[in-house]
Amino acid sequence: MDENLAQKAIYAALSGKWAEAILLNEKILKQDPQNVDALIRLARAYAETSEIKKAKETLQKALQIDPYNPIATKTLAKWKNLKKSNGNLSAVSDPHLFLEEPGKTKVVMLKHLCSPDIIAELDAGDSVKLTINAHKISVISQQGKYIGRLPDDVSARIKKLSSLGYSYSGVIRSSDKNGVRVLVREIARPVKYSDISSFPSEKINYVTFTPPELVHENEENIGNSEIEENSEDYIESSKF
Repeated sequence: MDENLAQKAIYAALSGKWAEAILLNEKILKQDPQNVDALIRLARAYAETSEIKKAKETLQKALQIDPYNPIATKTLAKWKNLKKSNGNLSAVSDPHLFLEEPGKTKVVMLKHLCSPDIIAELDAGDSVKLTINAHKISVISQQGKYIGRLPDDVSARIKKLSSLGYSYSGVIRSSDKNGVRVLVREIARPVKYSDISSFPSEKINYVTFTPPELVHENEENIGNSEIEENSEDYIESSKF
């Protein structure tokens, strides 16, 4: 399935461009008829254009593929007595919340999740709070309910960077029976660390038959070394 097409479908929905969202999700479903996420997005777009019958039928298709999908189940229950949409089933989120920026954003799967009934209350686009504790970073809903924790490596890096003046926000990217994915975004960094990314791209550098005195650290490695200095003990102690 074309991930770029899925991103366009999400952007169209978040921008309230429902006719475009219908076309994009239909294209995705031609490629992958079993795509539950596309079916749910298509159902929402149908509902927003007052095609309630189509919307409900599309959610039923999603539930035939994934009978326990919390979003489809919850949405269908909400629409049980819905006859006509007023074009405002829910507020349109800022589409930029979902856009990924190299070095500034990272999508992670949460660990140590909350109960299924709390997960069922989550919607894509919901803002969440990142609460830094002694050895972990917890993700909390706007209602103050615990959702889960960031992975240990991400927690360690964000905790260290936060101590240097960086700040972050979080938004629910997706939530279903398979887990909860959160997009973490850097929203501010100190001027002195302007060249140091929160989430540098993963890469492997190969140095073959090069004398040690000729090997020089590049700017990124220098910056990251400063950030990660003395953090090894912290990372080790943060495992649980």
